[in-house]
Amino acid sequence: MSSLKLTVVLLLFVLVFGHDATWAQSPGSNLNSAASNSVADTSRTQATPSQEYQVGESDVLSITVWKEPEITHNVVVRTDGYISLPLINEVKVSGMTPLQIQDLITRRLQAYLTNPQVTVTVTEIHSRRAFITGEVARPGGYLLNTETNVLQLIAQAGGLTAFAKRDNITILRFENGRQLMLPFHYREVVKGRNTGENLALRPGDTVVVP
Repeated sequence: MSSLKLTVVLLLFVLVFGHDATWAQSPGSNLNSAASNSVADTSRTQATPSQEYQVGESDVLSITVWKEPEITHNVVVRTDGYISLPLINEVKVSGMTPLQIQDLITRRLQAYLTNPQVTVTVTEIHSRRAFITGEVARPGGYLLNTETNVLQLIAQAGGLTAFAKRDNITILRFENGRQLMLPFHYREVVKGRNTGENLALRPGDTVVVP
């Protein structure tokens, strides 16, 4: 009789606590799965801009070749678009993405190394600049890390001086091998008129404030 009671108690224990254990484990598994998916999504989001970015002059690249410290270097892209590396010497990289540069260097190194493992990352961006000159508080070159229009560049440069000719501002832009002179009427734009003149600036544009 005691044996029967013991069997019943064991069955009840399995039914109650076994079910609870399964229930307790399930949310944790779901949370871990969600966390893994979140990390994967973040990784993809962060990688996309780096992969699509086109390298330009004065950008700084970190070039790592696994187990080859003599070839691993930080290099600056010269004004002619080239970088220099041991073994392969001159490599033109301007206008290429980091992944394209990585593939190019890997192919060039295959003549000297067995299965080279190359990683290329952009550590400093200096090529995406627009310039402003003339009657502003701080003329010079400004990075275009995000989309920047003419008014925003003027603001970054500290605003117009008291002597600025507000309705004679010009944007100089090289396009298809020729220079364009695009007008910008400051007073009209700030009043909400001629807003099409408030262009999104491109690397190399120069805003001239007479």
